[in-house]
Amino acid sequence: MTAATPLKELPRSGNHHCFGCSPANPSGLRMRFFTDERAVYSRVTVPGHLCGWSNIVHGGVLTTILDEIMSWSAIYLLKRIALTRSINVEFIKAVRVGHELRAEGRVTQTNGKYDAETEGVLIDPAGEVCARAGAMFKVFSPAIARRMEIADEASIRWFEAIFEPGERS
Repeated sequence: MTAATPLKELPRSGNHHCFGCSPANPSGLRMRFFTDERAVYSRVTVPGHLCGWSNIVHGGVLTTILDEIMSWSAIYLLKRIALTRSINVEFIKAVRVGHELRAEGRVTQTNGKYDAETEGVLIDPAGEVCARAGAMFKVFSPAIARRMEIADEASIRWFEAIFEPGERS
């Protein structure tokens, strides 16, 4: 995610209170997402009230950022609704609150129609990787999400609007 790379901002919805990405959650991270059609990116500065020990960002918050960037990679790049099945995080370097992090997520593999593997990294202002993760996601078309009652109708319609026509079934 550099100034020279043209990125498209992904749509945001304020009709939910997701801790990671909702612009309506006053206590959340309010992450925004961008894509170059190969990966999904975000920049996030963790506020002080989410610190662990001694102004270091709590590992659970870093995990949330990685989960969000990887899930949005699966959602946008695969045009599917995604739910985390498992996540494995490696914490490499401590992150201080108040410093901007760059998050990057990619889909690395799809296994059949309903499984996706992703990877994510968090990079500090010096360009060093602070944490990395791999995750497995269950991915669903909007039609299946409706049948399984994974999300409410308004949310499913919102996801459909960001998916390309013809990719909805």
